[in-house]
Amino acid sequence: MPSTPHPAIAAAHAHYENFPVASWLCPPRLRPPIAAIYAFARTADDMADEGDAGAAQRLEDLRAFRAELAAAARGAAPSARWPEVFGPLAHAMRDFSLPEPLLADLLAAFMQDIEKTRDRAGYTDRAELLDYCRRSANPIGRLLLHLYGVDDAGALAQSDAICSALQLINFWQDLSVDLPRGRYYLPAAELASHGLTAQGLRAFRPLAPSEPPPSAIALVAAQVGWARRLMNEGAPLVHRLPGRAGWELRFVVQGGLRILDKIEALGFDTWSQRPTIGKTDAPLLAWRTLRMRRQSPAMTSFPR
Repeated sequence: MPSTPHPAIAAAHAHYENFPVASWLCPPRLRPPIAAIYAFARTADDMADEGDAGAAQRLEDLRAFRAELAAAARGAAPSARWPEVFGPLAHAMRDFSLPEPLLADLLAAFMQDIEKTRDRAGYTDRAELLDYCRRSANPIGRLLLHLYGVDDAGALAQSDAICSALQLINFWQDLSVDLPRGRYYLPAAELASHGLTAQGLRAFRPLAPSEPPPSAIALVAAQVGWARRLMNEGAPLVHRLPGRAGWELRFVVQGGLRILDKIEALGFDTWSQRPTIGKTDAPLLAWRTLRMRRQSPAMTSFPR
């Protein structure tokens, strides 16, 4: 994820590795608002995930963060608590009319993560998980489209598909990390269809030497197929965005699809290992990105 971006974006990359934005492909005038958005999201994500604070304290901090967002939307000066976040964000909201509800949705998703982890609750079905993605991932795409002046319903739907796919890909990529932390994103209906239960997942030890049972492998394979279909639904959006924005999105789409390829290459065993994209993947991603430009909008996925 290229070049030397704004420091806030560089830090955001470490937390949102499937969302490579504001690189040298981004127009210079849009780098400040994108940096502000990602600094906002990164700080809130840290509040929800990092450190030793308990769930109650994390929720209280996020509520205070939400109040700061509302103040920024009103044009109020930032408080002394997070001036490095809300100073730039207030400017971006004023200069680019960033929609407050999209930013608030991100905070609602972080709070939901804390509450579900605390209550040891998972998701009932794919519809409920997609509703979470609507707040945890889709606002990022919609905010970026807003900055590029793209707001038609078709483009927004395709952006939502890409962002939800990226969020799902991150879930299936991170099973070995999320389960020990008490994060359960595999929907109960999907577990049941493979003869598994949430209680069984809680007892599962991802790094144990024994191999996952075939039912667990089949479960991940089904979720990977779902994420791939969703990504391919949204991928034609790359042909709607001009210039740098279109190229950036091509890399995003192909990066997500490459993670799915790697999960498949592992035999769908992300219970015990986490696939990542490295420098050695760059030539293949560049080739696939170029091929997306030469082919029709429907031809966005490639043989593995």
